[in-house]
Amino acid sequence: MKGKVLIVCAPSGTGKSTIIQYLREQGVQFGFSISATTRAPRGEEHDGVEYFFLTEEEFQKKIDEDAFIEWEQVYAGQKYGTLKEQVEGQLSEGHNIVFDVDVNGGLRIKDYFKDRALALFILPPSIEALRERLEKRGTETPEKIQKRLDRAEYEISRAPEFDRQIVNDDLATAEAQALEIVSEFLR
Repeated sequence: MKGKVLIVCAPSGTGKSTIIQYLREQGVQFGFSISATTRAPRGEEHDGVEYFFLTEEEFQKKIDEDAFIEWEQVYAGQKYGTLKEQVEGQLSEGHNIVFDVDVNGGLRIKDYFKDRALALFILPPSIEALRERLEKRGTETPEKIQKRLDRAEYEISRAPEFDRQIVNDDLATAEAQALEIVSEFLR
């Protein structure tokens, strides 16, 4: 039996990671897809754990070999991609996989896996609410926050292309909706 694919996309600061963690705490069984990236490791990140860290040349070689389900240059000088071999290995063992990726990557993964995938988009209640959440984090400059908000507007415009959308206005409600949708899909 092959596993299924859950794709979760959302603008930065919408609560996507919190919702994914909640699903795991509720016993939803899935492994994570580990993306490849050209960006440098941050903090305590390790190759093959959080990401596969590749040089620009290694990444380009993988593109040339058609080794990616999807890949994208998300920010200048930072490419991210999903390796076919890594994902297909997990799925063939019967594991479900969750993808925490950007919108374009998420839609390409959905296109690749078709009915074996559920594409879920988490929306903020508004751009203003999203700005407040990003500012509350206190981890980024106003310029970086504005960049994320500009990207968020684009991402939100693509939400209707996803199988399901959840507005994270109230976290407990959004978590409950995600659990219901994902549990139904995995049955």
